[in-house]
Order: sequence, then structure tokens, then C-alpha cells
Amino acid sequence: MGFLETPDDDADEQVGRLFDADREALGYVANYTRVFALRPAVYSAWQQLNAAVKEGMDARIYELVTLAAARRLRSSYCSLAHGKVLRDRFYDAGAVEAIATDPHNAGLDPADMAIMDFAERVAADATAITEADIDELRRHGLTDADIFQVVLATSARCFFSTVLDAVGTEPDAQFRTAIEPELQQALTVGRDIAAADDQP
Repeated sequence: MGFLETPDDDADEQVGRLFDADREALGYVANYTRVFALRPAVYSAWQQLNAAVKEGMDARIYELVTLAAARRLRSSYCSLAHGKVLRDRFYDAGAVEAIATDPHNAGLDPADMAIMDFAERVAADATAITEADIDELRRHGLTDADIFQVVLATSARCFFSTVLDAVGTEPDAQFRTAIEPELQQALTVGRDIAAADDQP
């Protein structure tokens, strides 16, 4: 699952609550939750931050931004998770595969494509962003508050994805059955999905 020894279910009450919440929501304990169980207070703070970032942001745009950032960071875990959300809520599997592999030819409207390009550039090197990049988003109808939301979503993804990959956290084995093989391949941009027999 990863490079670190993570707590067992009975480590303490706080860890037990984290794991029980996953079992209720997902039917299993996610590998990212097992890692963050080393510091439950940090995980709680992340959940609050992420909820605040998403609040008031169009859900589809949030997912496109997150996918763009995750792919640039080579985070298979986040790419798979948010690619699945896009497939479940907004597009079919073929469309998400196209967005993941060749977004400029995936039929996205120009504003969506500009937002994804911007998110990818922020994730790659925020110091390279210029005022012209901001003006380009304004030309596509984004307000300054909208642009800041994109920056916040991208930057939050940099934190979460980097933490998981730095400690070798593999995407949950459940992705092997939850996502079509072709889409799995398109969304696996870094670490491989955990083997089914490796899932605790």
C-alpha cells in the first residue's frame, strides 16, 4: 500500500472513527485514509480546507481542474478518483478518456480548456504564471473570484497528491473493478493501482 506503517483499526478511537466513516461511505477503508490516520488532526484540517475550496465552485469545473492538476503531478490516485467522478456525474467513459489523454481534442469548450491549461501550469510551476495568463481566463468570462477558485483547487491538489505519492500510497485496488480498463489506463499516470490482494 505504501512505504509507511499505518495504524490498525483499533489504534485509538479517533482512527476508528476515520475508518468507520470510510466503510460507511465507500464500503472499505481508502489507502489515503490509512496514511492520514497517522495524523488525524491534519486529515480533519484537510477535509475542512477542501470543503471550503469547493464551496461555491461549479462541481464540474472543480473536477476538471483537479484532474488537470493530478495529471501534471503524475498522481494516479487523484487522477483515478476524480476521473471516476467525472465519468459518474458529467461525462461517459469515452469522453473522460479523451479529456485525460488529449484534452485539446476532447470536445471541451474553450473556457474549460483554458481553465485546465491554467491549472496544469499552476501545478507545474506557479512562478511561471503571468498577468497575461490571468487576462486569458478573464477573456473566457471568469471573474477574479473564479480564477482564485481555480488557483485554490489546484494548490490544494498539489498538497494532497504530493503527500500521498511521497510516502508511496497506491491507488485503492477497488479502482480495478470500478473503472473500465481503457479509462484506468488513461488515468494511471504515476503509481500503479494496488493489487487486489494488497488491500487491507
